[in-house]
Amino acid sequence: MKVLITGTAGFIGNRLAERLLERGEEVIGVDNLNDYYDVTLKEARLAKIKDHPGFTEARISIEDRPAMEALFAKHKPNKVVNLAAQAGVRYSLENPHSYVESNIVGFMNILEGCRYNGVEHLVYASSSSVYGANTNMPFSIHNNVDHPLSMYAATKKANELMAHTYSHLYDLPTTGLRFFTVYGPWGRPDMALFLFTKKILAGEPIDVFNYGKHRRDFTYVDDIVEGVIRTLDHTARPNVDWSGDKPDPGTAGGPYRLYNIGNNSPVELMHYIKVLEDCLGKKAEMNMLPLQPGDVPDTYANVEDLVADVDYKPDTSVEDGIASFVNWYKSYYSQA
Repeated sequence: MKVLITGTAGFIGNRLAERLLERGEEVIGVDNLNDYYDVTLKEARLAKIKDHPGFTEARISIEDRPAMEALFAKHKPNKVVNLAAQAGVRYSLENPHSYVESNIVGFMNILEGCRYNGVEHLVYASSSSVYGANTNMPFSIHNNVDHPLSMYAATKKANELMAHTYSHLYDLPTTGLRFFTVYGPWGRPDMALFLFTKKILAGEPIDVFNYGKHRRDFTYVDDIVEGVIRTLDHTARPNVDWSGDKPDPGTAGGPYRLYNIGNNSPVELMHYIKVLEDCLGKKAEMNMLPLQPGDVPDTYANVEDLVADVDYKPDTSVEDGIASFVNWYKSYYSQA
């Protein structure tokens, strides 16, 4: 199988490419290596896979329409996984245009590439942030998600709507995956675990928003990747019982599916920090701050559909996951 993966220098995309190459797939990896965060880290991720005989690198931006059209026409992938995106809730308050360019225009180019090149299945990253102002937990894919609280969340909801349209119009199987607070080795430097670790080791105070009253469904990166692979292998199909009288947001009359991929076990932020302190052997100094614009107090994934359809439920504990991250962090930066 030939799989086109966007975001192969990224946190999740790189691990997914590794896994698919290990099982013998051919991977075409797309990434522009932008400077949203440390490019050296992105290059180090790519170094793990770039010499694999099954890997082909394409260093382009998904918003570059001619380049993406040429890439699809040349490689004719069987399946596509879109993980490239402008990430970050708080950054979307500062630079909203970059989210439209990457997450909307770029995703449009992905959909068109799939449409015109006979792609069998498109799997794409959505986000738990689409639940926005929802407070009915655990969050279910069958709930309405019309109240996003950040531009990032709005673009991810837009991706789901765009995919639905292509599934309906062109019978393109699409599966959207709502990831819940991904963490682990090779993670992003702008995310909490990375920031906390760096500052605690440096003896600097960490910023703890919402006065530490957050609860997050922290999900280990390998659990996320396993969920991506299982859904990639399970091509989306129409819901034959779908009705416009009582429309189900999580399925459709066309080959369209949504899934939550989360640990189904929300953890209090203060416990998360305590586990990190134990792994580092060092206490954190904390700046207790209010809830940030665009942020939500709690996330909690209902994964019943993921279990029912692909027989999978993430289960890595934060104790094991944080320990793995800390071991990687110390090793990576001691070598650097």
